Amino acid sequence: MTALGFLYPGHSAEDDYPRIEQLLGSDIRVDLVHTDIGEDAHRADALREMGSAERLAAGVEGLRLSGAETVVWACTSGSFVHGWDGAQEQVRNLARVAGMPASSTSFAFVHAARELGVRRVAVGATYPDDVAALFTEFLRAGGLEVTGMRSSGIVTAAEVGTWGEEDVLTLARAADADAAGAEAVLLPDTALHTAAHISLLEKALSKPVLTANQVTVWEGLRLADRRVNAPRLGILFTREPLVQV
Repeated sequence: MTALGFLYPGHSAEDDYPRIEQLLGSDIRVDLVHTDIGEDAHRADALREMGSAERLAAGVEGLRLSGAETVVWACTSGSFVHGWDGAQEQVRNLARVAGMPASSTSFAFVHAARELGVRRVAVGATYPDDVAALFTEFLRAGGLEVTGMRSSGIVTAAEVGTWGEEDVLTLARAADADAAGAEAVLLPDTALHTAAHISLLEKALSKPVLTANQVTVWEGLRLADRRVNAPRLGILFTREPLVQV
């Protein structure tokens, strides 16, 4: 049994995680601890506070008690808002406090894109424009080329959590249409329910679609050096690792 630990802010799309655990269909356990979200606002200052060292540390003890072997800060905006260097410092602190390998959803997107061998990506963000722009800057710092970005201007995670399949598909299609030559579409919000829609999204767009909760769990598996074939979770969960030369 491999136990993966996740720190998830508040309550929006946390039910994606037991769904993903079920779809993995293997000896994988997904342990989720909720962190205090503070002010629910897609605004840079509120997001930096949401991902502060103190808030993350408060959730770590619960993961240690669960027997988790890795920990991922399951929040995209609460990591990339610190910038590339700040997000690295965030996960270094988390690893030190937790005493286990650590990462965040923002880094998971970069690692997943590299895993698939894609460099040119489209972004479909639920966030306001200024916050979405910070995510594209983060991706570029990670070596990806963002060929187009569509933002939805939603201020709260609570509203994002109410979106259904058609809303998600509309956003993904709009992002792809705005981005010439994109090899994959990225949907960066862990408040967005996507686990049940990945196969539909990839079929509709005829390319890989990387979503926040999907890549977060994949990142936990990567940290634990585990691979699980789970086609319903998308191309990311069916690809063999690229051979590094």
